[in-house]
Amino acid sequence: MKELWNIYKKGIIAENPIFVLALSLCPALAVTSSAINALTMGLSVMFVITMNNCVVSITRKVVNPKVRVPVYITSIATIVTLVQLLLQAYAPLLYKALGIYLALIVVFAIILARAEVFAAKNPVVPSFFDGLGMGSGFAIAMVLVGIIRELLGVGSIFGVQILGSWYNPALIMILPPGGFITIGLMVAGWKMVVDNMAKRQAERGEA
Repeated sequence: MKELWNIYKKGIIAENPIFVLALSLCPALAVTSSAINALTMGLSVMFVITMNNCVVSITRKVVNPKVRVPVYITSIATIVTLVQLLLQAYAPLLYKALGIYLALIVVFAIILARAEVFAAKNPVVPSFFDGLGMGSGFAIAMVLVGIIRELLGVGSIFGVQILGSWYNPALIMILPPGGFITIGLMVAGWKMVVDNMAKRQAERGEA
């Protein structure tokens, strides 16, 4: 159980897809102008990467290595299509807000990378937790960026007004430059946190 927990948490902290690995930054810039859009995209990616890891792990012994990448892409595309249909049916406004970036989940580097690096070499259960961890890390990063940008750019969080009429919104925060600035600062802050955690663990190990 501890091993599964370690697999899960590394995707959130030590190997966070956005703040550490700097993968799939396109949606992080494009859809995090509001927290709700960021959350929807984050949960969608978490579902896709987790399910795809399971599919790849189950079929890893029957797929010819020469055609593995097309198989991975087909699996990802099928799962993404399912997500699109569900959002289109039950959350049409969010589906419209995410636009083409929802379809682009198919080519997100982090999903294909986990399929190739982990799921194709491990059983289903560890692959599930690897996908869930990486997806959770992606979703958490997206939501954090979305909250900061929406709060500073509009004065609200998840559409709920937080800052009063006295606040003069920094509109740059809901534009692409604001996304670059926010992500850059958070990457630096995240690195400091991860380095401090690693240092403390090393000190406890020595003790």
